[in-house]
Amino acid sequence: MDTIVNLCKRRGIVLPNSEIYGGIRSTWDYGPLGVELKNNVKRAWWRWMVQLREDVVGLDSAIILSPRVWEASGHVEVFTDPLVECLNCHQRFRADHLPGVHAGEEGDTVDVLKSPKCPNCGNDKFTDPRNFNLMFKTHAGPVEDDTNVVWLRPETAQGIFLNFKSVQSATRRKVPFGIAQIGTSFRNEITPGNFIFRTREFEQMEMEFFCKPGTDEEWHQHWIDERLAWWKRYGLSEEKLRVREHDADELSHYSKRTVDIEYAFPFTDWGELEGIANRTDFDLKAHQEKSGVDLTYFDDETKERFIPYVVEPAGGSNRATLAFLIDAYREDEAPTASGKVEKRTYLKLHRDLAPIKVAVLPLSRNEQLTPVAKEVAASLRAHWMIDFDDAGAIGRRYRRHDEIGTPFCVTVDFDSLEDKQVTVRERDTMAQERLPIADLVSYLTEQLRPV
Repeated sequence: MDTIVNLCKRRGIVLPNSEIYGGIRSTWDYGPLGVELKNNVKRAWWRWMVQLREDVVGLDSAIILSPRVWEASGHVEVFTDPLVECLNCHQRFRADHLPGVHAGEEGDTVDVLKSPKCPNCGNDKFTDPRNFNLMFKTHAGPVEDDTNVVWLRPETAQGIFLNFKSVQSATRRKVPFGIAQIGTSFRNEITPGNFIFRTREFEQMEMEFFCKPGTDEEWHQHWIDERLAWWKRYGLSEEKLRVREHDADELSHYSKRTVDIEYAFPFTDWGELEGIANRTDFDLKAHQEKSGVDLTYFDDETKERFIPYVVEPAGGSNRATLAFLIDAYREDEAPTASGKVEKRTYLKLHRDLAPIKVAVLPLSRNEQLTPVAKEVAASLRAHWMIDFDDAGAIGRRYRRHDEIGTPFCVTVDFDSLEDKQVTVRERDTMAQERLPIADLVSYLTEQLRPV
């Protein structure tokens, strides 16, 4: 894991937030390469979940909602984790994250399977667990009193539920259909950590799929299969993925059944990538009761009126980005210009996810080669994120782009001045192909076509 973290920092993929002031725990910024990678993850999710389907539409709802929303949803009352404090060093931890501890659904009792140890000092004496609300509280307006309390959203889902009737009416969608959203959420985690795996500010990729009661279990399985296929399609190793059923005492207050898609992260046996929950009609019914607004759906064909059940696939772009980085990391050996062999590090990212699609490399900073190389770069820049790199030996530049997962390097050499051709090198195989400059865009378009 240290290798991935160091690579991310060194190459500007993920950077410590507020570093000049000593940083802030588990808060990270995405650098030039990181923002492209994470945006590509989100584009891939949106394409699969919205663009390629005829039964899902998009939404972008506000972060700050009426405080009554969180009362109705149950978050004010039960969105808590069990907090304990080490009696020796006074560090605080989430109780159910300590080795040998299991927290019940209510969060106020902890079954100790074996004596847990403080990760900080090794002590085995803790305070009794108490509930800790995970929502960030703030105030709207100039007066900070109880009448102006609002919450930063802990999930994007509630904005979708609030807009269900408006979206259904505006788009004339019939149940079953889904509403998808990508947006920032906030959770005041007791023990954030493991790089960008668990942070207090994170980006969710969620979809609420509204269906007729009685069809929810079938749709739940459909979305479990769909989401697992997406993770595999974009490059995660099948042997590092698993589907885990939630036990009854793990289920959220709104869930009938929840399944997690988990990944074998190097810092834990298995970590959640995405949860797919059957939320039943809990949310729409709760908001209907709290607001007094009718949130039922009328089926014109069957003449039935009902509150739809909801199936929710919910993941995060931060955690997804981390999983794709870890799974893509490779080390092998490559020949040098002198005939020797050296270690090569490369990211075997899916081409759709790679932050830079093509690097244009003039063989040297020759006054004849540079203009040609820049013309080639300009012709590609309109189509993809590209990089122009003329610093250092050509082999070293190949290694730099292998390390960040660039699928193709295009080399402009002295022969290019005569034959109007360039050498295209593929990242994974290091195979090279000579192509006319005039055919370069069409060739790369075919190679980089989105799935």
